[in-house]
Amino acid sequence: MKITLTSFVTLDGVSQGPGSPAEDTSDGFTRGGWLVPYLDELFVRRTSEWLDLADGLLLGRRTYEAFARDWPRITDPDDPFTERMNALPKYVVTNTLTAGTWNPTTVLPGDPLRTVGELKARPGRELQIHGSSRLGNALLAAGLVDVVRLVVAPTVIGSGRRLFDHPTEPVGLKLAHHEVTTTGMLVLHYEPVGVAPTAKYEGVSAFV
Repeated sequence: MKITLTSFVTLDGVSQGPGSPAEDTSDGFTRGGWLVPYLDELFVRRTSEWLDLADGLLLGRRTYEAFARDWPRITDPDDPFTERMNALPKYVVTNTLTAGTWNPTTVLPGDPLRTVGELKARPGRELQIHGSSRLGNALLAAGLVDVVRLVVAPTVIGSGRRLFDHPTEPVGLKLAHHEVTTTGMLVLHYEPVGVAPTAKYEGVSAFV
């Protein structure tokens, strides 16, 4: 299976609590819900298409607990995500949980690089990381992530956990596709290409 990382971020890189002020208040965060004012038809269509590719969700413990609390409570019959999010297999990378409450759930204890590597070797389509920035960072640095999908909201909120807050190896990315929504969000599709390159600037003659 491919491992894909999907995240919604602000312009200053915050990924915490995009869907509601109460979604994730850990560490005293009070500025959640920043994504919702920018939702539009293109966002819903594109993210629904991404979810269509999933054979399972790969989550860290904190994201899993938030999703397990919130997704079963959504009752909008026209919501295109709820039924699939609740039905998809969930794989939780954790050494603190022993069982899940949001079924079907499989708990993956031990070394995350080993356990995720074993899942990646199975046949299938996509195993999708949603939220779970610490897990996503570790897997990206280890070369286990095949695709990075970002939706960047045109807002700066100044605090909160950032997607790439955690120490990692430099990773180069190739932009494979991009779109702009009617509300000004950037929809970005990247493919990791290994270690990020560096160079010394010596003038423009080499590339103009």
